[in-house]
Amino acid sequence: QVSAGNPVFFVDGRGILINKKEKRLLYAPPSLSSYTIPSSITSIGNGAFSGCKNLTSITIPDSVTRIGWQTFEGCTSLESITIPDSVTSIGDLAFHECYKLTNVIIPDSVTSIGYHAFTVCTSLKRITIPDSVTYIKNAAFDGCTSLTSVTIGNSVTSIMKYAFGGCTSLESITIPDSVTSIEDYAFSCCYKLTSITIPDSVTSIGNGTFYGCTSLESITIPRHFTDADVKEWQVPSGCKIIRK
Repeated sequence: QVSAGNPVFFVDGRGILINKKEKRLLYAPPSLSSYTIPSSITSIGNGAFSGCKNLTSITIPDSVTRIGWQTFEGCTSLESITIPDSVTSIGDLAFHECYKLTNVIIPDSVTSIGYHAFTVCTSLKRITIPDSVTYIKNAAFDGCTSLTSVTIGNSVTSIMKYAFGGCTSLESITIPDSVTSIEDYAFSCCYKLTSITIPDSVTSIGNGTFYGCTSLESITIPRHFTDADVKEWQVPSGCKIIRK
């Protein structure tokens, strides 16, 4: 129980817990259906809205600079969200299991997108990784089964493990020249992916990168990759390997 005169913590009439000293929203009750975050808040704490299954609408003010890990995890009724230009980081599992989330715009201010940040957002249809981001971290979009369009910014250097694994609706993707590494199973089980071009900048591609990509017809790769490398990627039989 937090008293009304507490100098640090405050609970409003809807059960929202706020750390006044740190200007951080710490907790929202699971019954919450909509909410506008006060402009006095600068960060949303770890797990603050986790499990708010009735939450359909949330407004984030441009005073917020950080979305913590698991912040909106399991908000299964949340359909869209606007991330303001003030936000610089999206934490691990931040939108994990937001099954109805169809649209999210990541602003250019964001420099870090956490591990599993959008895992199994099964209604998410398109995503743009801004130029400010350098890593697409492990399983960031794993299991986004409705994802058809991905734009990767020109500052991304690494596509990490399972980053787009299980994106079963993804038909094509362009990898920019900034990318130097693609890690294990990054595009595994992308059943509709028909072709992909690996730029000359890429020097390493992990095991099982194309495992389960059953529709893959051709891969264009730099000449420095050997037949042994291609075998480790688990490219489907019949896929044409084109060396630039």
